[in-house]
Amino acid sequence: MLDIQLCAASVLGDTLAGRNLSTAFEEGFRRHPSLSPGERSVVREICYEGLRSLGLLEAQLGRLLLTPVRHAGLRSLLLVALAQLQFTRAKPYAIVDHAVRAAERLGQPAARGLVNAVLRNFLRRHDDLGRAAWNTPEVKFGFPAWWIQKLREECPARWEEVVAAENRHPPMTLRVNRRRTTLGEYLECLAAAGIEARALGEMAVRVDPRPVSEIPGFAQGLASVQDAGAQWAARLLDVSDGQRVLDACAAPGGKTGHLLELAELDVLALDNDPARLGRIAENLGRLGLQARVECADAGQPGQWWDGRPFQRILLDAPCSASGVARRHPDIRWNRRPSDLPRFAARQAAMLDAVWQVLETSGKLLYATCSVFREENESVVEAFLFRQPGARLLKLHPGAPDGGRIWPDDDSDGFYYALLEKR
Repeated sequence: MLDIQLCAASVLGDTLAGRNLSTAFEEGFRRHPSLSPGERSVVREICYEGLRSLGLLEAQLGRLLLTPVRHAGLRSLLLVALAQLQFTRAKPYAIVDHAVRAAERLGQPAARGLVNAVLRNFLRRHDDLGRAAWNTPEVKFGFPAWWIQKLREECPARWEEVVAAENRHPPMTLRVNRRRTTLGEYLECLAAAGIEARALGEMAVRVDPRPVSEIPGFAQGLASVQDAGAQWAARLLDVSDGQRVLDACAAPGGKTGHLLELAELDVLALDNDPARLGRIAENLGRLGLQARVECADAGQPGQWWDGRPFQRILLDAPCSASGVARRHPDIRWNRRPSDLPRFAARQAAMLDAVWQVLETSGKLLYATCSVFREENESVVEAFLFRQPGARLLKLHPGAPDGGRIWPDDDSDGFYYALLEKR
């Protein structure tokens, strides 16, 4: 448990310092190479639960300390231990004992007594330090105050449902590859493997979370992991055989693969992150599909466009990712209100850029995984004002109302707008 605590404290500390959670995990596991796969899973569980309840943990720690802890690593260790005491089944005495030893490993031997006192005091005062005793948004809802206020203003009728959904464990949803099997056949395949499943849509199936190695036919391309809400993107773009399609921000390639499962297409998949391009090729290879994959900034067509227009464009624009905060709990604490106009400006610039390469009568699907209007409806409304030749199309029956998918038990949060060039 000692190395688990130290690794989790390292990951949590790096994340609170502004590092992306995935990168923080990679660095933490590099620092602790002896951790087994099972122990790494425990580290992930602690950090995810710790970040979801960070407001509560920080409030509790503040009440348990006479003066703030200045050493960042020691503070992260205390937060990790508090998370373990509340959200894991490990024995409290073992958590406390290992945390005391971990303090010495952090180069803080003088803090052994402090760590012991704080954690034992928490165990004595657990009832009065529970969530119910706090009324701040950070503690009550697990989100920063500005985030809660913005949700209350923009979706007053359902903001509490959205927050509750964003604090639950995310669902695991599969996309059945229609080129290789049918929904019914794959449901039978899952049943034969003893896996309970529930159909959510045309090719979407929800299962209990598990490693992909346990998913029947995954390695053979029978199914992919993709949120049910994300599966609307390819369907809404309305592709057909022979079309030239641009996937403007393609990594890791889930939507690219879905498009190619729906029709025989000439697809150009772009992403400006070289490290993520391999994921696109990996996913397409597993599915037995092909696309041209290039490392390029979609907002700079002069770098990659060959002059031939596209019939369809998918712009899954970079955004705050506020609709997938339950999958990336670091987002809620590392985002700032000032980030939203910055994202909106970038989204507008990318829309204007890729619009140039869309043929007349062609369609562009603007997509985000944000719940905030500033990155969604406001971006599209401003674009329509700048581009008189653009028309906002109604989505087909059964599609998300107004292009909005709010986070719920079965889906993350998304926004879609289908635009036609006249």
